[in-house]
Amino acid sequence: MGGVVTRPYLSRVRSQWSIISHSKLSSMSCSKCLTIDNMNSGIKEMEYAVRGPLVVRAAEIEKELNEGKEKPFDRVIRANIGDCHAVGQSPITFIRQVLALVLYPELLSDPTFPKDAKERARTILKECEGSSIGSYPDPLGIEIIRRHCAEYIKNRDGFPADWQNIILGNGASDAIKAVMNLFVGNINGKKAGVMVPIPQYPLFSATISQFNMHLISYYLDESTNWSLSISELERAVNEAKKCCNPRIIAVINPGNPTGQVLTRKNIEEIIKFSYKENLFILADEVYQLNVYDSNSKFYSFKKVLMEMGPPYNKMELASFMSCSKGYLGECGLRGAYCEIINLDPDVQTMFIKSLSVMLCPNTIGQTVLDCVVTPLKKEDPSYELLEKEKNFILDSFKERAKMVYEAFNSFEGMSCNVVQGAMYAFPQIKLPPKAIEKAKSLKQDPSVFYAFQLLEETGVCIIPGAGFGQVEGTYHFRTTILPQPEDLKHMLSIFKAFHEKFLAKYK
Repeated sequence: MGGVVTRPYLSRVRSQWSIISHSKLSSMSCSKCLTIDNMNSGIKEMEYAVRGPLVVRAAEIEKELNEGKEKPFDRVIRANIGDCHAVGQSPITFIRQVLALVLYPELLSDPTFPKDAKERARTILKECEGSSIGSYPDPLGIEIIRRHCAEYIKNRDGFPADWQNIILGNGASDAIKAVMNLFVGNINGKKAGVMVPIPQYPLFSATISQFNMHLISYYLDESTNWSLSISELERAVNEAKKCCNPRIIAVINPGNPTGQVLTRKNIEEIIKFSYKENLFILADEVYQLNVYDSNSKFYSFKKVLMEMGPPYNKMELASFMSCSKGYLGECGLRGAYCEIINLDPDVQTMFIKSLSVMLCPNTIGQTVLDCVVTPLKKEDPSYELLEKEKNFILDSFKERAKMVYEAFNSFEGMSCNVVQGAMYAFPQIKLPPKAIEKAKSLKQDPSVFYAFQLLEETGVCIIPGAGFGQVEGTYHFRTTILPQPEDLKHMLSIFKAFHEKFLAKYK
């Protein structure tokens, strides 16, 4: 498959910031050491669609509504980002109890808190200097929590995990960037190349720009539920070798924004390809608990790589898990782990040194992560309630994934693959030629034009496919499945009415 990643997305924001910067500079008599012309060019090239112009405009509309300005809707519905709590999900009771206890240990004597929550809090506080969650932990994270993460991985995969290969981080995003930072720099005059699935999560393209690396796009096949073909990987890497040194292959499983779950066969093929091309595997597996399709199953890259045996079980791999996703959705608390395996010992030493400069990951996120990777036992007093809350959330996700899939496939000129996992759908829209012409007259990608029209007329905030990459000549958008069921039904209803009106206008 061919195509290009469309990137006109932040021109509006850039021009706004440019106007602001120049107006301020013109009013000052002294020159600036740091200007828009001499700053890090990688930051100027960065694009992050899920926090881009549409979201800026959505915030403006919310302010306008609060000020009493009349709109054809009474609220903004944010379907742009995987933030569960922002759209009504309740936090897990046990997790919040443990957080309360570690933050305010005086509550350990409160009889209203369950025994298992107190035990968990005491275990964590015992590992903290001064028995305070406010002290600096080890730069790689609290040791007992790293050990618990290793135990979780062992139980998941059936293979030992060394806790000293576990690094805790401020969310998976920071951990991914920390690993990618190891590859920054040119070899023989060529940048390091990072293979990224298209559509992709924009963290990767943004970080590649920031680190002055080279993006190697490999396209997922929409016609077969966003599957991956080895011939496409080979096409992408062979073309890239002309201008960069391919070093990393990034894989997102379950997929964001596409919602697919890789088959075991696909994972084996990726591992064999990576071995042949001597690529470092970067496995973004933050949605591993979010699988809804009965015909799909999550397999970690670590498990498959180990089961394949020599020489594959000696390959370098970094895999990531987060407490922002799954069933708990604690996005703002920023907790994650990274497991690195088969890293050169000298490189691992340098990696640890680079992390030490940042002092430590935040202890609140580490506490939440410990509650995820160390499950309660049936005899624990909080077990029944936690299982009830967890299963309610995951069952509701499954219901909403089906609802979104069925709704978008019922819209004229729209198609949507099964949402097998993660928290998103990525439908394709067959836009009328007149709509495409109108978008181009405004110097917008048609998917951007469609999304802005939807926001202004309905208050529904989605993200255009242009922000994730799409095959040239196709148009998509990403929406979350996260609004609560009744809110999601309402959203889909007004979405349908808008879509019908849009098609009629531009036919």
